[in-house]
Amino acid sequence: MASRSSRRSPRPPLRQRRGVLVCASVAAVALVISLVMALRPGSDADDGYGAATSAAGAGVIVPPSVPAEPTPSPTPSVTRSATPKATPSTPAATSARAAAPKPSAAAPRTAAAPRPASGEAPLAGRIKPGVDYQGVATFYGAGNGDGHACSYGPSDDVMTAAMNTTDYETSMACGAYILVRAASGASVTVRITNECPGDCAPGQVDLSAQAFAKIADPVAGRIPITWSLLSPANADTLSVRYKTGSSQYWCGIQVIGHRNPLSRLEVRTSSGSWVRLARTEYNYFLSEQGSGCGGAIRISDIYGEQLTLDGIAVRPDVVQPTRVQFAAH
Repeated sequence: MASRSSRRSPRPPLRQRRGVLVCASVAAVALVISLVMALRPGSDADDGYGAATSAAGAGVIVPPSVPAEPTPSPTPSVTRSATPKATPSTPAATSARAAAPKPSAAAPRTAAAPRPASGEAPLAGRIKPGVDYQGVATFYGAGNGDGHACSYGPSDDVMTAAMNTTDYETSMACGAYILVRAASGASVTVRITNECPGDCAPGQVDLSAQAFAKIADPVAGRIPITWSLLSPANADTLSVRYKTGSSQYWCGIQVIGHRNPLSRLEVRTSSGSWVRLARTEYNYFLSEQGSGCGGAIRISDIYGEQLTLDGIAVRPDVVQPTRVQFAAH
């Protein structure tokens, strides 16, 4: 019986075995590296998709990650109005403030007291509103419209009249507008610019020749009339003039173009007090001691309305316009 051989199969040399192990290790490492690179999240691709190799060696397509679009927030509805409503933090401007005109550098600054609520004339003299006066109308040549007694100076407006001395009342009638009516029903509006002295009786009005012709034939010469005070709706702003020779030591002040008859004129002195000036028969208010000359002026009409005029310099015989006028009644 043949005995088994105790001799083993010959083993490969040691160097050869080491070479085989090295090759196997390299192959394994290469496979692991390729898998890691293929499955890495940051792998780039030109078309936006990442190419990877599965463990089985099949190619797969990995879609790119697309961030979700944010849900748009709803757009608030906005209601627009022609005039925005006021809020506690945004007070509404009053129309009076928006329409109010800017002060003019050329015109004196003015301030008006509240206008009276009633049509009464507590400061009126002989000529009162709402009263019909009886008298006669005559006429005279108005010339250049100067008016003489009221010292207004030449004017193109010749719808004027001279008031009898009684109703002239030391020039208080100067500048008053009156409506003169004839028995025929014809009427004319005139402004008092003169005094009719002498034989003119109370109630009598001496019209300019042009005004008389509006209500009667001049041949008549003298006709019965009824007349009453007016407060015309249309009137320009009033003006102020210092008399020739006025200075800080003596001055005469005249108001021109007032809608309603004047009742008084006051000046503010250096102490801040108001001083009423006397009115002359030639329609100037005199400050014979110079009190208030060149200072603030306060004027009142027969209805009690007051207007304060400031910044009017002493410029003799110069008509200085203001931006104010008395209210219509």
